[in-house]
Parts: sequence; structure tokens; C-alpha cells
Amino acid sequence: MRKTKVSINNEKLHASSEILRAVAHPLRMKILEFIDQNEEINVNKIYNTLGLEQSITSQHLRILRTAGLVNTQRDGKYIHYSIDYKKLGHSVNAIQRFLQESRK
Repeated sequence: MRKTKVSINNEKLHASSEILRAVAHPLRMKILEFIDQNEEINVNKIYNTLGLEQSITSQHLRILRTAGLVNTQRDGKYIHYSIDYKKLGHSVNAIQRFLQESRK
């Protein structure tokens, strides 16, 4: 049994939980994969191609935006989405470090 002092930064913990919550849903993972395949894409193309309702797609994209996993850029009446690979990479690295530490 380890006897280490754990220091938790509540702000980082909240941000991390939002990211994990955002990627923990199969439909959001599907949306992220679709955005990744297209580099940047508008919401109409997302819901039409994936066969989703517009309102459901918008709700899931809002969660991904709130977690900081996607970037948005307005072009007239269209909003284009792209993945924030830096933020996603930090999250993946943090999870991998946690899993490595938990195996020790």
C-alpha cells in the first residue's frame, strides 16, 4: 500500500471531468471521428451525413465545445467545427499517465 500525499487542484479536476464526460458518450465519439475525418465541417453536414436530428447534434456539439474539444468558426450563417487536437492530446496523455500509475 502506497503512502503518498495526493494534492488535487479542483479547477483542473473539474476541467478533466468535463472532458471525460464529453468523450464518454458513443454519439459524441462518432461526431469527433467524423470531424477528424473532415478536418473542418459545418453542423449541417454532420447531422445530415450521420443521420441525426439537428437538435441532438447541436446538444452534443455544445458539450464538446464546453469541454474545449472542438473549435468553432462562423462563416456567414454556418458554424464550422474542428477538433482541438492539442487539448485532446493533453487529455489522452493525462489518462495514459493515470493508467500507468494505477498499474504500479
